[in-house]
Amino acid sequence: MNENGNAGATVAESRPPLTAGLTGAELQRWYWTLDELTGLARTMGVARSGGKAALTTRLAAALDGRPLPAAPARRRPAAAQLAGPVDGGTVIPPGQRCSQVLRGYFVEEIGPGFHFDAFMREFIARSPGRTLADAVAHWHATRPDAARPREIAEQFEFNRFTAAWHRRNPAGTRAQAREAWFAHRALPRTPGGA
Repeated sequence: MNENGNAGATVAESRPPLTAGLTGAELQRWYWTLDELTGLARTMGVARSGGKAALTTRLAAALDGRPLPAAPARRRPAAAQLAGPVDGGTVIPPGQRCSQVLRGYFVEEIGPGFHFDAFMREFIARSPGRTLADAVAHWHATRPDAARPREIAEQFEFNRFTAAWHRRNPAGTRAQAREAWFAHRALPRTPGGA
């Protein structure tokens, strides 16, 4: 049955243009890139800060004429960051970012397989007063947990989709996965899901 209750082929929906004429519900039915959402926010005079989910929530409220959610907290001014040279005794200051100085040190100490994964990002962010030697020890201690498959966070929609697609299509190519992604994101979202 089609949408009119008649037998026959159903008409495929297509994504509407992203304009201030949409409703909040219609905005949330479709996949939009951050660039697209930022452009709409700019034309509507809606704050563009925060992540994609927060921006979508603000835009949906604005489109429906509802009060906008509170603006995200402003970032504190950047704290002083470590500059080279650093060594194992270097203390991690509050507000230290995962910088190229740290990357260079860790690659030298750990090897070329080093990367800032969730474990290391969290350690650097939450361990002011600890040393870079402590961070190296943390890297080695977390490798068993890091090797376990993890669920990809919801905001990384493309990564979630392609990981699931490759599980279903183990012989599929990257180009096929991207083609499937573009087809997927052109469809309306199912209620309660992406």
